[in-house]
Amino acid sequence: MTTSECRAAIESGALDERFAALYPSVPQARERYLTCLARHEERYGPQEEIFFFSTPGRTEIGGNHTDHQNGTVLAGAVSLDLVAAVSRNSSHTVRIESEGYPADSLDLADLSPKDDEKNHSSSLIRGVLAKIREKGYLVSGFDAYTMSDVLRGSGLSSSAAFEVSIAGIANSLFCGDTLSPVELAQIAQYAENIYFGKPSGLMDQTACAVGGCVKIDFQDPEKPLLETVSFDLSKDGYQLVIVNCGGDHADLTDDYAAIPAEMKEVAGSFGKNRLRDVAPADFFQELPSLRKKCGDRAVLRAVHFFHENERASLLTEAIRQGDLSRFFQLVQASGRSSYELLQNIYSEKHPREQDLAVALCLTERLLHGEGACRVHGGGFAGTIQAYVPQALLPELVASLEAVFGKGCCQILNIRQEGSIRIL
Repeated sequence: MTTSECRAAIESGALDERFAALYPSVPQARERYLTCLARHEERYGPQEEIFFFSTPGRTEIGGNHTDHQNGTVLAGAVSLDLVAAVSRNSSHTVRIESEGYPADSLDLADLSPKDDEKNHSSSLIRGVLAKIREKGYLVSGFDAYTMSDVLRGSGLSSSAAFEVSIAGIANSLFCGDTLSPVELAQIAQYAENIYFGKPSGLMDQTACAVGGCVKIDFQDPEKPLLETVSFDLSKDGYQLVIVNCGGDHADLTDDYAAIPAEMKEVAGSFGKNRLRDVAPADFFQELPSLRKKCGDRAVLRAVHFFHENERASLLTEAIRQGDLSRFFQLVQASGRSSYELLQNIYSEKHPREQDLAVALCLTERLLHGEGACRVHGGGFAGTIQAYVPQALLPELVASLEAVFGKGCCQILNIRQEGSIRIL
């Protein structure tokens, strides 16, 4: 489909059915896709063949910092996404411009890691394409313009959405769509770990790639076990809300990296690489020596892992049984564990900046003992998650906006489709 044909299809409503399955507002979706198409045309000119891709952000429901220890998580794709307009080019160059960010341009002749690209989007692109090529696929040049309402620093995994989107584009253009969603997630994680320099687990990428609400068991990270779960609390009068507290993730990589490093140190004391392979009973028996060898914070973070890993399964069971009271109790317990044991509510480098702690304190007060709230995602800064009764939603949003700014509350739904090609 040419650029002009694509524009006509969107304007005529030919894609409305697809939009309705993904977005709360079809007219807004039309406008957004038309804008993305126009920006692509401005940068790269009219095309004889144009493609559109959509990749959602994700919300973590249970399993805070368990995935990098081969644990179990419960996560869901959300109704915010990254949209990419893509066309092939006849060069060996990949050019990607994302709204609001400098453009990236990569020569496919060299896809080796670059030290000066660490922590930059270009490293993610390079890492994904390097892995695709390593799998034996021929990668050639393409141009993309992307727009995302999965805001950076929102705790909804904007980086994972970007990585998985690049992997999905490459899968469609160069691999004949032969790679599974889990494989796309693994490719994206490889790029983040090796090229970007962040030792993330596999939860974010898997949730973005697969879609829906899924329990994911990473005991064998090469073949994670996925179980879909029907998750819609709106029918029970509750709304999932993510609160952006305005914290900056820019210099927090060391804080994030310390968590898996300390957990791995504890596991290493038992001759294991990950805590998933350590028996909790053995851990608690060796607690006195572990405190001396690894330090108290590492020990507490390991305790969090053992409890949180079990909680992810208990949360799944509570949802399936429709036991909201139990579900909310578990969410609160998860939040307390992250606060007290995992210690990812604020950075020790910035003790005066405790936006997450303030948000949790205020939200708990506004819920009046109903629903639940907890840290969302990696922590240290960024966002919290709340399950809010519809009757309390207006007051909660108004109160939080007075503290953290207008628009800080994102009201979300679970999206059933993961990373997909729209056109």
